[in-house]
Amino acid sequence: MKTGKGIDPIRAHSPASASELASRLRFAFETGHIWLGETRMILLHGAALIALRKELIDSLGADRARGVLTRMGYASGASDATWARKLYPGATETELLAMGPQLHTLEGIVCSRNGKLSIDSVEGVFYGEFSWESSFEADAHVELYGLSAEPACWMQLGYACGYVSTLMGKFVLFHETACAAAGAPLCHIVGRPADEWPDAQASLRYFEPDSVADHIMALQTQVQNLRYSIDDELQMDDLIGASPSFRQAASLLKKAAASQVTVLLLGETGVGKERFARALHNISRRADRPFIAVNCAALPEQLIESELFGVEKGAFTGAQQSRPGRFERAHGGTLFLDEAGELCASAQAKLLRVLQEGELERIGDSHTRKVDVRVVAATNVDLAQAVAEGRFRKDLYYRLNIYPVTIPPLRERKDDIALLVQRFLDKYGVRHSKKVIGVTDQVMHALKQYSWPGNIRELENVIERGIILAQEGGRIDLADIFPAITVDAGQPRLSGLARDGSVLKQDEETVEAFLDYVQKNKVSLDDVESVLLKAAMARAGGNLSSAARSLGMTRPQLAYRLKKSPQGAPEVS
Repeated sequence: MKTGKGIDPIRAHSPASASELASRLRFAFETGHIWLGETRMILLHGAALIALRKELIDSLGADRARGVLTRMGYASGASDATWARKLYPGATETELLAMGPQLHTLEGIVCSRNGKLSIDSVEGVFYGEFSWESSFEADAHVELYGLSAEPACWMQLGYACGYVSTLMGKFVLFHETACAAAGAPLCHIVGRPADEWPDAQASLRYFEPDSVADHIMALQTQVQNLRYSIDDELQMDDLIGASPSFRQAASLLKKAAASQVTVLLLGETGVGKERFARALHNISRRADRPFIAVNCAALPEQLIESELFGVEKGAFTGAQQSRPGRFERAHGGTLFLDEAGELCASAQAKLLRVLQEGELERIGDSHTRKVDVRVVAATNVDLAQAVAEGRFRKDLYYRLNIYPVTIPPLRERKDDIALLVQRFLDKYGVRHSKKVIGVTDQVMHALKQYSWPGNIRELENVIERGIILAQEGGRIDLADIFPAITVDAGQPRLSGLARDGSVLKQDEETVEAFLDYVQKNKVSLDDVESVLLKAAMARAGGNLSSAARSLGMTRPQLAYRLKKSPQGAPEVS
């Protein structure tokens, strides 16, 4: 469709008024957040951006500074376009395009005025002309350098390109044909697909990564590689974190690496005890030898001794041949005993002998075998209490507790969540062959507010689920990680969804009681989700499509969540 001169396409085709868009901007003073929908915004002094512009131009030169600012603007425009499409899924391309200038105005960058707009997304046709008043960039450039010989609204131009290109699905390039920084009364821009501009290549280079930046990144990579070669701490690449409690645990682990001391890893379920054990092995002198892990709680009592110490042929019914145990297989290396507090009494006695004498006997054999094994044990059981109750040998406890390392729970290292999320995004993006560029600001805020009773393992499961459910090339939002939790003004809130998609906020006292119960009993997100999913299915009489609509999700999304539910999925129709 087309609009002619004298018609303001912004007002004529926008699906939302300026006041409605402004109402989407929320301030959470108690947490220091500003939200535009699910995107976190930052209110900056104009002087800060002016100082940044000056430093970029003075240090990189005007041409490279233009590239940096253009790409900043492009990222902002692309983010706004994604948000607009999500907020108004029924709007036409023309209506969504008209929202771009309104959002640009709302964000205080420039005031867009009427012009021309012609679009046919099916045919890939686009032509747009807009005038800008009160351009922040033009005013900033004049303040810094006086009148310019060329247009200077680089970030604003990048925004227009990013917004329109994201909605059109093809690159649309805007040129600034007049600029207030060059003495014009208004700024004026014209946009059309890049392949329709005869001189497009001259402008497109500003959207590509700068060669200087690439060179700096290459140098940083070289420095990092050198660090890996000389600093053992950086070989602990399976451990992620920078919080003080994490750094303290990692420091203790590093100090133990040069010795052969038995290490006892303490901490709640899911904090990453096996990762710590593997890191210790990797930075020790035994790194080129085997690392063998065994979960003592997962083995039946009648089999645990044969698994640990080996068995001779004919020692018992079913022992058809002799085989070494985990200790012999770990000879020269490291044996990780997870859930060591669950060992039976006889296994405890044999383990003590191995630790004291460095020798063992297979079940059904009288021959003593020497083994050279470094033992790393882990438990979430209070071993001192287990000793007092007679469930664990006192002498073994003292032998294991020579060098304890306590790994902090995730709720005590919230600053590490962003680092862990990125690691899991990289890991599961490769595993599921899916590109997800990150999580929304609101998701990150919610992740940091949650208490994580399942610790890192629970966070890892949440991110994997989010990658599966998120849109290709998009970001994980709240609906992808947990559909029944929203965060309003920094406060977690339980919500339901009506058939028309509107949020129905539950009674506040009920919500508070529910949250108190979850925190007191350390109920995981997976368990809460399972209860909600089953309740929705019960209310829908087992009809999957109806239950999905009541939760505001698609049928495949609900089917996936039911399949992954820790309590199993009910029958569906």
